[in-house]
Amino acid sequence: MAKSKTEDHIALFIDCDNISHRSIEGIINELSKYGVVNIRQAYGNWTKDNLKNWEDKLLEFAIKPIQQFDYSKNKNATDILMTIDAIDLLHTKDIDAFAFATSDSDFTPVVMRVQAEGIRVYGFGEKKTPKPFMAACSQFIFTEKLMTNITHSTESVDTIQAPVRQSGKEMRQDTWLVNVLRTAVEQTMDEDGWANLADIGQYINNSTSFSPINFGYKKLSNLIDEIDLFDIYVDEGTKQMSIRDKRYH
Repeated sequence: MAKSKTEDHIALFIDCDNISHRSIEGIINELSKYGVVNIRQAYGNWTKDNLKNWEDKLLEFAIKPIQQFDYSKNKNATDILMTIDAIDLLHTKDIDAFAFATSDSDFTPVVMRVQAEGIRVYGFGEKKTPKPFMAACSQFIFTEKLMTNITHSTESVDTIQAPVRQSGKEMRQDTWLVNVLRTAVEQTMDEDGWANLADIGQYINNSTSFSPINFGYKKLSNLIDEIDLFDIYVDEGTKQMSIRDKRYH
């Protein structure tokens, strides 16, 4: 019997030097859509004061802290240890997907190695994350879109970027996004130009690191409706959505 989607086992590796503790709840919630995050490991030098904010989050979300001392001022030993552990896990555990929470492009090779085994990789990082790492992931989500609200007055409001939903006009000016959507429609449409939304989503997932969350939308269907580049048809019986590029009709 095939394993259901909700039974997928996901391993999460967190680079605490490059990810805010305020984003971890959103990361866990997002990954829970795809399976069970049964391996959760956070890496850093826990003797340093800059990681103190992570301590409560480790307990709250049952994350295992992995200690890594700084052996050299100019080398990040945490990156090396995370990479070693990920590769070890790749060969010793039955993992359906990996997730890397980091804004560091040094993890690009390990992501590509995991992908080479046919295993999906979910990436999470700040908007400053280099494009090679984002592109290497099956799906990449900006952590700024997952930030939880500030509850402690000691934290600066200026450090939070609340999730912002982009307007249709703004998205239509995003050449990359428009090309992703139109290419997906062209590659999955029937002879009349209509493409099933589920097929479009699958094509996008297979070919890019796109996520509607980065544009402020939880579902691709909501983004499609707002960007207003496509005719939309919803089958009354199956409730399935199909779309067609407005340029050709």
